[in-house]
Amino acid sequence: MLKEIGVENFKSWKVIKKMRLAPITGLFGANSSGKSSVLQLLLMLKQTVESPDRAQALIFGDDRTPVNLGSFRDVVFGHTTPSQVSWQVAWNFPKPFKIVDPTAPKKALFEGQEMRFEAKVSEGTAGRLVVDHMAYEFAKFRFVMKRKPNTESKYELKADGEHGGYRLVRTQGRPWDLPMPVKCYGFPDQVKAYYQNAGFVGDLQLAFESLFGQVYYLGPLREYPRRQYTWAGAEPADMGQRGERVVDALLAAREKRLTIPLGRGRKTPSLEQYVAMWLKKLGLIHDFSVDAIAKESNLYRVRVQRSPASASVPITDVGFGVSQILPVLVLCYYVPPGATILLEQPEIHLHPSVQAGLADVFIDAWKRRKVQIIFESHSEHLLRRLQRRIAEAGLDGIRPEDTALYFCRLEDGWSELEQLQVDMLGRITNWPRDFFGNEFDEMAAITRAGMKRLEKQQR
Repeated sequence: MLKEIGVENFKSWKVIKKMRLAPITGLFGANSSGKSSVLQLLLMLKQTVESPDRAQALIFGDDRTPVNLGSFRDVVFGHTTPSQVSWQVAWNFPKPFKIVDPTAPKKALFEGQEMRFEAKVSEGTAGRLVVDHMAYEFAKFRFVMKRKPNTESKYELKADGEHGGYRLVRTQGRPWDLPMPVKCYGFPDQVKAYYQNAGFVGDLQLAFESLFGQVYYLGPLREYPRRQYTWAGAEPADMGQRGERVVDALLAAREKRLTIPLGRGRKTPSLEQYVAMWLKKLGLIHDFSVDAIAKESNLYRVRVQRSPASASVPITDVGFGVSQILPVLVLCYYVPPGATILLEQPEIHLHPSVQAGLADVFIDAWKRRKVQIIFESHSEHLLRRLQRRIAEAGLDGIRPEDTALYFCRLEDGWSELEQLQVDMLGRITNWPRDFFGNEFDEMAAITRAGMKRLEKQQR
């Protein structure tokens, strides 16, 4: 699970020193305040990990990737070069992570439950990105690969620690400098050849790749529902950026007999049944199903029953909200346990009561499947429900430390981050000015306008 991120000179963020991430992390604020940029940083790293191009330090994206950030000049704060973008991420492992000694496989060379990575990237000659510095921290050791001064392709490797560090042993006859890193986070293959005891650094890289391989994203603009869907047996990794693969995921889950354990003594529902339960609980529909149009057909229809007494109709014939929340629900229970989900405006096109209910979905996904959810939102109703569940605590509630809620604002040309302090009673003790607009000013303006109209009518 992601535990912390930091960034410097990325888009509208001049600096975020240490942003704590929790099982449920929410970003609130006005448009263009920098909320989406926090998610975009993580998505940029995810698509860099997934890219087959080992020579590119960062993949800014295109129309086929989760995010398209343009170029380095578009990404760097102030859009001026030369400049440098840097970031840090820290994460926890579900159980202690061990790096074994290759000379003694039963012996753990390093062991810990938290890892940290940081990197600094700048633009070199001919517009090529250069990794100035990258480092992993694990088990109280720090492994650093740093660019040598006045070069763009010569690097050195160091290992530091609390008690003098780990002693790297050079291979005799190979005193050469290391080449540039693989992407922005990987050690080049020459590390193993140039050092007798540094083969383990590949495990650090694999841990970083595994982390971002478990990150899933759903964008704010979701596809319109269709009268029929084609499924050829594919098993999608996620719902797609617009939720376009949600029916594929439901059918794949049915084929795999994916279930949601509810605890001892309780009937275990299928993913499809559990999603239907949530749609009913949120007050959107009574039931839904995904059915083949004909026997042995690969064409399917999503049918919805709005009330116990109503007929089953295609999803296209009911309110737009069902098709908008369906990918959110399915994603929360379809991804592997322990995954991290990034959501932009999950409340879009939803009734306020359903927006509030999303908070309960997030809490349930975390409690049942340890799925971490990081979202950006404009919904006061979603926030208020989180506050309520903190106040209620108990089995249906969460602790303040299980959430990390932030307010983003644009001040003097750059974004600023303020963490909302939530106490055990669910109260925000540092409520920002004009957080969701000024309700009292609006009420006063309505009263003044009404009084003026009455005065005119009485003249």
